[in-house]
Amino acid sequence: MPKKCPPSAKHAEPAVKLSARGVARLQARHPWVYRSDVVEANDVPPGAVVRVLDQRGKFLGTALYSSSSQIAIRMISHGSVADLPALVAERIRAAIAYRKENDLVRNTDAYRIVFSEADFLPGLIVDRYNDVLSVQILTQAMDAAPVREAVLQTLCDELQPAGIVERVDARIRELEQLPPRQSGLLWGEKSSTVINMNGVRFHCDGLEGQKTGAFLDQRENYAAAAQYAHGEALDAFCYQGGFALHLALALHPAAKCSSVTGVDSSRPALEMAEKNALLNGRELEWIEANAFDLLREYAAAGRRYDTIVLDPPAFAKTKRDLEKALGGYKELNLRALKMLRPGGILVTCSCSFHVSTADFLKVLAAAAQDAHKSLRVVENRGAAKDHPILLNVPETSYLKCLILSVSN
Repeated sequence: MPKKCPPSAKHAEPAVKLSARGVARLQARHPWVYRSDVVEANDVPPGAVVRVLDQRGKFLGTALYSSSSQIAIRMISHGSVADLPALVAERIRAAIAYRKENDLVRNTDAYRIVFSEADFLPGLIVDRYNDVLSVQILTQAMDAAPVREAVLQTLCDELQPAGIVERVDARIRELEQLPPRQSGLLWGEKSSTVINMNGVRFHCDGLEGQKTGAFLDQRENYAAAAQYAHGEALDAFCYQGGFALHLALALHPAAKCSSVTGVDSSRPALEMAEKNALLNGRELEWIEANAFDLLREYAAAGRRYDTIVLDPPAFAKTKRDLEKALGGYKELNLRALKMLRPGGILVTCSCSFHVSTADFLKVLAAAAQDAHKSLRVVENRGAAKDHPILLNVPETSYLKCLILSVSN
């Protein structure tokens, strides 16, 4: 087990001064200030803990500084911080307690423990996969050795995992000008396990797959979709079978699917989906194909379904992608609507933060009009509760999941 961190040496933190616009962002309780709103930052080292001042020198709080990101400072406290590793450890414990005390993680042993800014730990993500923890570090300050040590020690003390892995986003490390690092085992001997979500079991390898190993933010949406799914079902962009297996296992007594087909362009993802199906004693049809092309082909051929799930990757990773993304969402949903029988269920998702809920609903309304269908909103959902939304930080609210009833 990692050793305890030594106490931090006392020293005066460097200071940064902000423009009036930067100050206004902090007063609105958003933790980010962009580089364009930093008016003075002399001799501030990368990843430093900095005192934040307005242009007249008034103290506003303490932040983590990045020398390379456009987000130059991320507020960590509106007061002083004497020991960052100790504060990180305290907030990890608070994040664990928040989920336990509010009963946010029912029917699962796989959930998010730390969600960066939403848990007041900017640049840190921690997910639990049964007895394996997955850590992702995204900023210079969180990558400092004393902070990494505090993260590891606290997770070991509080959760006693069999293994802790680090998932590295090479692009983020490059943008933060951090030295290259490989994903790997940080502690223990175990990196793969079996998890349970809503009574459905999945293989999980913390060093493989998307995100930190699985799409935990959809966990509650998987169960919700299973309540309404019926008849012949198609799960486009199925990845490792999250929605498909929940639909196939008919978790709600009133919802029954006679068949479930999963579609994805990734052969490794489908191979894992098949293993997950066998783990649950089911055999499903899996098709390796581009979902856009397959839906076009099926719609033209007159194929019909009673339930269709659309859970594509993010179409708009920046604001510049927004118009193209909206067109992609409309085309995808239009094809699905043409294939749904009257009384059918459409489960459609967007994980693009830059596509707002209002944008997404407008796109769906336009697709329904072109398809000559009427849509009723059965449920308007977001990410699972262990992915908290910080009210003043809209970036923490990114996932949209609409369950819709389709009528001619």
